[in-house]
Order: sequence, then C-alpha cells, then structure tokens
Amino acid sequence: MKKVRAVQYGCGKMGKFLIRYLQEHGAEVVAAFDINEAVIGKDIGEISGTELTGVKVQPLNEAEATLSRLKPDVGVIATLSTMADLNDAFSLFARLGINAISTGEEALYPWNSSPEITKELDQLAKTTNCTLAGSGYPDMYWGVLIDTLAGSMHKLTKIKGSSCYNVEDYGIALAKGHGAGLTVTEFNQQIGNYNDLPYAEISQKIESGEYAPPYMWTQNGWLASRLGLTITNQTQRCVPQIATEDIYSDTLKMTVKKGDVLGLSALVITETAEGITLETECIGKILTANECDKNSWQFIGEPNTAIEVNNPATVELTCANLVNRIPALIKSPAGFITTEKMPNNVFMTKPMHEYL
Repeated sequence: MKKVRAVQYGCGKMGKFLIRYLQEHGAEVVAAFDINEAVIGKDIGEISGTELTGVKVQPLNEAEATLSRLKPDVGVIATLSTMADLNDAFSLFARLGINAISTGEEALYPWNSSPEITKELDQLAKTTNCTLAGSGYPDMYWGVLIDTLAGSMHKLTKIKGSSCYNVEDYGIALAKGHGAGLTVTEFNQQIGNYNDLPYAEISQKIESGEYAPPYMWTQNGWLASRLGLTITNQTQRCVPQIATEDIYSDTLKMTVKKGDVLGLSALVITETAEGITLETECIGKILTANECDKNSWQFIGEPNTAIEVNNPATVELTCANLVNRIPALIKSPAGFITTEKMPNNVFMTKPMHEYL
C-alpha cells in the first residue's frame, strides 16, 4: 500500500509540528503553502526541524495548480480559526476532490455557527467525493474525553467544563479574536455587547456571520450531537480578563497596559430536552508567569466525578490529535463530516497508510 500523500496549507506555529508529525507517522508531505514571505521558498525540513526533503514552501497563489498536478490524499489546513476565514481553503480542496482537515476551532462543529458555509462545503465535497473536517485539542480534551467519561456515569444532570489556554501560542488572529490588547470599553463594544441575548437572536447573529461565537458555542453543539442531546436553549457571556500589571505580548508585538484586556472568559450554557445541562467555559488570554494551560471537567449526577489536566502541551496535542484523525477522515463518507461522527482516535503504532 502506498504512503498517504499530504500537503501542508499554512506553515506557521502549528505547521512546523504538523509537518514533522505527518512524516513521523509515515505520510509523505508532497507540498506546502503559506503567505509569509519569510517561509516561502524554505524546505519543509528546515521549518519542521527534520531532514531536508526538496519540497519547498510555495505561495498560496500556486496552490491550485500544484494540487491539481499532485492529487494528494489529504490537505492539512493550519491558518485561521473561523469558517468564514477557512472557506476559501476548504473550497479549494473540495473543488479538487481532496480530503482536508483543519485546526480551525470553529471547523470542529460549524453546523450551529456557520450553517450556510458548512452546507455549501458539504454539498461540494459530496459532489467531488471527498471529506472535510476540523480537529485539534478541543476534539479530544473538550469532546471525546468528555463523552468517554460520561459513559462511566449512572445518572447525569450537568457537565461543567473550564479550559484555560495561552493566546500567545496560536498567532495574532486568535489573540485579537479574544480581545487581547483592547481597552475594557473597546472589548465591551466589540465582544461583550452580545452577552445575554435570547437563544434565537444570538443564534441568528452567529449564523449570519455578524458575530463570531466563542469556542464553547460550537463545542457544546459537538457534545450534544455526540451524547444524543436535543438543545432547547443556549446562552453565552464573554467577560474581559484584565491585566493587573503591564505585560508584553510577543504575538501582538505590544505591551498590554495594566487595566486593559489580556483576553476573555466565554461561558456557554446549553439546556437540553433530556434534562442534561452543559455549562462550559473557555478562558483564552495572555497568561502571566505563574499561570498555565488547564482543563477541568465536572460530571454531576451519580456518582459525581471530576478530572483535571494541568499544563497540557496544547499546540502539540492539537497537531497530534489532528494527524491521528487522518485515517478516519479518509475512510469517512463524502461531505463535511464532523468528528463526533467518527470513531475515537487510536495511537498509530504502524505507518498511517496501514490504517486505511
């Protein structure tokens, strides 16, 4: 059986891990693309810290011609977070009938946030017989892990989750999307002004693209679908996380002043017809020296239980989880197939192509 032939679309902070993880799991990275002049022309081995391959990073405007010629098995998209921003990349792969998977957070479950874009991509992928999906850290640590632990409960009335992560690790688009660097007034005008809107109204604003939802909005949709729950109401509230002293952001290339915004806490509460409430919070901000990434979940019912993951290597886990999803992606039906409909990931002890 031939190796899985992959292309890397986006060679930034995530790309350097994704390229190496693909190679070390037996895939052949046959092309790479980026918009950053600093990496265009570099060998992918130089970017990922592996051996030189002769494969050079190309500008994005060469992607369609190269993909049409190479006809790879899968494209790995590591660029931006929202479906509006990912639409062009997903559409490119779908038009050419190439399976594609993205680290973009909204791509994990965009049916309740960008339904029109997702439906169009789903139809296009079905027409050209390929599969599109999103994966990463939330796929496992906010999704599969929670579903698995819920399976150990006798009764379940509420799942409470909180995840804290450093926006410095994910690039400028994500940091700005979390309000980092804004004043509190600017935050309240741009992000906090949608707090506590009724479910129908906030859903309409999210689905129309007027407002980009917090990650837990889509994550709760993933969990509800995986657990077989029917959503009856959902609210969200975004609260600024305030700097207690000046702190320099390498990602923003600026000093966030004391009293300004380091990021946000976004709390999403989902009520269901089955009587199980999902109460999930993501805290994304510029972390101070004494803070670390943290993931905490509580299961309330019989018996009560809890789990906490401290200081996870979120970037590396995002990339590893996505790479481990690729065999299931390739084997899934055509369309935009969210990962709650796929089997749980397994650690690949053999080369990737042996799982197909």
